[in-house]
Amino acid sequence: MKKILSTLLFTMGLLVTAQVGIKTNAPKATLDVNGDVNFRNKIGILSTDNTVFHGNNDQLLVSRGEGFTPIWKSLRIPEYEPNKFYLIYNNSFSDKVGVSFTSSDDSAVSFTSRGTTFTKGKELTSLTSFKKITGLSKEITVFSTQSKAYFQFETVVQADFGAVGSTDTSIDYACGIFVDGKLVNLRQRNLKAITTSYPFLTHTQIGIVDNLAKGTHNVDVACTRLGSYGASGNILTIGTNTNSNINDFISQSSLKVDVYEVPETFNTIIN
Repeated sequence: MKKILSTLLFTMGLLVTAQVGIKTNAPKATLDVNGDVNFRNKIGILSTDNTVFHGNNDQLLVSRGEGFTPIWKSLRIPEYEPNKFYLIYNNSFSDKVGVSFTSSDDSAVSFTSRGTTFTKGKELTSLTSFKKITGLSKEITVFSTQSKAYFQFETVVQADFGAVGSTDTSIDYACGIFVDGKLVNLRQRNLKAITTSYPFLTHTQIGIVDNLAKGTHNVDVACTRLGSYGASGNILTIGTNTNSNINDFISQSSLKVDVYEVPETFNTIIN
């Protein structure tokens, strides 16, 4: 009789307080366990249709925050082999604004000194005639000390030349890829006048950087007008158009970034 009475009193206490504490006198939830919990059978979650779902093999019970029922999620952990490179980051960017140069923007760097001026690691701030293609200035993140970053830049270069005459009409230009303000890749070319007006060409270059420091890095693409030949009054555009024979869609610039790493940090992915 005493056992029955004790059980009744305990049950009434549960109904009154609506909270049960195990190893705690001040429960903060309907069931508050202060200690280890072992489950020897099943954990079920009441679904919206009032059925109990126990999850599938290899699923985890994930909280959705206060006021929301937890749900079962499948956990996917990528498998990596040691000492091998994997594509960790890739993205692409575009820009339709581009940059424009007149003959007054011709670089002060002479033809013979270009090789000694444009060297790997050169500071962008020291190359005063270079103009950034602003839409391609981005941040990337590297997670490993062993990495290879690939940068692929493509654009269209155009000049407002008329049809070619008896003299050579052309403009030298160069574009560089910079990481943290330092030159990692540079290509220089020459755009010549041809038999039709407003000639243009597609410019493509690829830069590679090994073992960037872990953390965030700034990437920029900048170009310059190096010199003019019989084209002192002509305009050169990179990543934009000077005439309606092409439009901003055709002339736009793009930058693709791929970072391969030997993983050191594993970020788990949950469906």
